[in-house]
Amino acid sequence: MTPGIPELLVVLLIVLVLLGPKRLPALGRQLGGGLRELRSGLRGRGDDAAGPAAPRADEDEVLEGEVVPERRR
Repeated sequence: MTPGIPELLVVLLIVLVLLGPKRLPALGRQLGGGLRELRSGLRGRGDDAAGPAAPRADEDEVLEGEVVPERRR
């Protein structure tokens, strides 16, 4: 069940009454910025996304010794 035009108008009217006309542009900017950050994060294009790690040269070495299972508490 999707909301129709009358339902959306009622929601927008309630938001306008609660926030006032001066705060609506700032709210729109904040929502747009948040959506933009979410999309870039999902795409992996964020500033802190380093991509896949490069394999180390010593990862192919065979380790000798006893394998001790990790204890979990």
